Amino acid sequence: MDAALLPLAEIPSPTRGVWDIGPIPLRAYALCIVLGIIAACFIADRRLRSRGAPPWVILDVAIWAVPAGIIGARLYHVITSPDAYFGEGGSLIRAFKIWEGGLGIWGGIAGGALGAYFACRRLNLPFAMAADSLAVGLPVAQAIGRWGNWFNNELYGKETSLPWGLKVYNWDAGAGRAQEVAGEPIVLGVFHPAFLYESLWCIGVALAVWLLDRKYRFGRGRAFALYVMLYTVGRFWVELLRIDDAQHILGMRLNNWTSIIVFAAALVYFLRVHGPQEHVTYDEQGRVTVVAPGEVPPAGETAVTKEPAAATEEKPEEAPEPGETPDEKKTEEDSPSASGKA
Repeated sequence: MDAALLPLAEIPSPTRGVWDIGPIPLRAYALCIVLGIIAACFIADRRLRSRGAPPWVILDVAIWAVPAGIIGARLYHVITSPDAYFGEGGSLIRAFKIWEGGLGIWGGIAGGALGAYFACRRLNLPFAMAADSLAVGLPVAQAIGRWGNWFNNELYGKETSLPWGLKVYNWDAGAGRAQEVAGEPIVLGVFHPAFLYESLWCIGVALAVWLLDRKYRFGRGRAFALYVMLYTVGRFWVELLRIDDAQHILGMRLNNWTSIIVFAAALVYFLRVHGPQEHVTYDEQGRVTVVAPGEVPPAGETAVTKEPAAATEEKPEEAPEPGETPDEKKTEEDSPSASGKA
């Protein structure tokens, strides 16, 4: 590295990202992803409850959405970075080694949406409502997950002399640690911490979506579209900084083109689709029912569907006295003297 680029200060990177706990390896990359998923589910649960959904119904959605999202994210990465798996010196078996890093957010969103849609159909939960509820939790999950890239010494930008430059080591992905010479880790250089830029941007996206949704009460997936638009703006800028291998089209990284296309699609959806927020109710068995816009329970009231109250029991009609006809009985009861009136 050029001495002129040596910074006055720098952000250190970990020299290892895997710790052996007995026979089980604890991988920081996987831990960050799991923590992000937990955070997203917690936030989405609070938002779904505010619209009448049963507690923790998001877990029923996550059972389908999370595996589908991970598969989609990995497929996107492998397809858009084929040299490491299909090129000269590549290994197809590495495509299954997710712990070494390499998950594409676009494939993750597409796969996760497919899994969530299937789950929502089974639960009778409006898919757009679930998507809007995830619009705050997802960027928080991404912000946490990006720190897995820090542990793996990846997702960095161009060399820099800024005080917040990131020291990066030559990394052995298979061993999950920095390569060493004479017991000292080999320094690759000091670079822009692109992972940190994106993590901070995602926190800002989550905050912006939360505040705007509270004010305008977006419905029918518009909060999710807003999240997509805001995220793609930051992702486009971060991609311009990155120097790792990537597919290029017309001189620009593939992820930049993807950001432009996805932003445009989300913008069109946001402008064309309108409607009130979706709400639901549920009964004691957890069965979900969609509520019409005019039937939304007032704020602060429970949305649990109650069993209808039993009908008021009618007093059985008294039998007539012996020798008295029913008409005579009725006439006597209806007379003024029977009622105590003059």
